[in-house]
Amino acid sequence: MTDANLTIREMCEVYDVTPRTLRFYEAKELLFPERDGTKRLFTRRDQARLKLILQGKRFGFSLEQIRQLLNMYDIGDAQATQLQETYKVAQERLADMERQRDELTEAIQDLKEQMKWGESVIEELQRKEAAQ
Repeated sequence: MTDANLTIREMCEVYDVTPRTLRFYEAKELLFPERDGTKRLFTRRDQARLKLILQGKRFGFSLEQIRQLLNMYDIGDAQATQLQETYKVAQERLADMERQRDELTEAIQDLKEQMKWGESVIEELQRKEAAQ
């Protein structure tokens, strides 16, 4: 994060996003760039918010969850409410991710077993074919 305001192009370069992504987040009231004519200037606050948005998306938070969590910043309680709610949402997301991982692990094991069975059937058919 820099001390200066960044243009849309600079934001795209620094955070590896597209202009369309930035405009989308602005339309969803997640970012609030300053305007200089038609030029958007992203403040340090916008830069910090974008980092949190990208991290939240990486963890699978919905944009609405992210928006609500970001909006808690200005409540005036030294971010205690924001941190507590973020922790709660993160706990729920972690539980979901672990459940998905367990389901995926089970599905992978089942698929491996089916493939092993299929391999033995194919080998048996090839032996029978070779014996004829």
